[in-house]
Amino acid sequence: MIDTPILRLVGERVDFANPAAQALLGQHIGQQDIRLALRDPKAVELVRSGQSGRTKLSGLSVTGSIWEMECHIIGEDRRMITLTDLSVQVSVARAHADFVANASHELRTPLTAILGYVETLKDPKAGDDPATRGRFLDIIGNEARRMQALVSDLMSLSRIEAVRHQVPTDRADLAAIAREVIGERTRDEEVRFDTNRDNVELAGDAGQLAQAVRNLVDNAVKYGKSGKGVTVSLEATDRGWVTLAIRDFGEGISPEHLPRLTERFYRTDTARSRAEGGTGLGLAIVKHIVERHRGRFDISSRSGEGTVATIMLPIDQL
Repeated sequence: MIDTPILRLVGERVDFANPAAQALLGQHIGQQDIRLALRDPKAVELVRSGQSGRTKLSGLSVTGSIWEMECHIIGEDRRMITLTDLSVQVSVARAHADFVANASHELRTPLTAILGYVETLKDPKAGDDPATRGRFLDIIGNEARRMQALVSDLMSLSRIEAVRHQVPTDRADLAAIAREVIGERTRDEEVRFDTNRDNVELAGDAGQLAQAVRNLVDNAVKYGKSGKGVTVSLEATDRGWVTLAIRDFGEGISPEHLPRLTERFYRTDTARSRAEGGTGLGLAIVKHIVERHRGRFDISSRSGEGTVATIMLPIDQL
């Protein structure tokens, strides 16, 4: 119960708020009217009902969060309120439902192709010809790897969504993460890195941040082929923000596609994306990771000039 926000009311005014409640609702919560403290008509209605009960509140901590409020009568004109965060449970349930829907839709095409080529290979006319058999087995292998990538990305997205309301508390060095990701690239892929600070520490999940940077660098290398390479720039300011920008110098993206790029499975060129091994989930994963870190994610592009993907994250004041 120590981590559970608890309020004691006298009438409709907060008489006591434990540290968890103050962390959630603000230090000023003491002696505040319940209408201002919780800002939810359902909460006020329950308090005024004169009965014990429970209701659900939304957006109490962050946009989209779900909380359960329990109200108990503890004396004449006195009530105790407890608040329980249900955001994780709701996110997990939604993520599971989305996983089933997305998996059934996206996996159907490669699975149908695999089954079709397997049936064809059972025919002696095709299966006994070495050249045809080898070509069909290559296609089967490619489709199986595509299914494997889809499952991996779907599971990754599901895990990220399940914890999106939990602000990371570990420490991560974004500069070190960027260097490590760039170091994974092969030597014939020119990725340049510039930073105004050798170390940029922030509250973050190092694994998720590395995944976000890796997805953006991979996209820039795959789709920005121009002979000019890719630039990754990291700039930390004294105002408490760090900006990570990944730029390619490719053909760019048409304006009508930009608002939808972070949607699941949205592709500007489906055939090209699949040929490059894309699952259509990379940018959706980046968006969810950045949102969990309370940051901002933006993509800008001009035809013939390339694309810039930008992540802005809050850091400690320096």
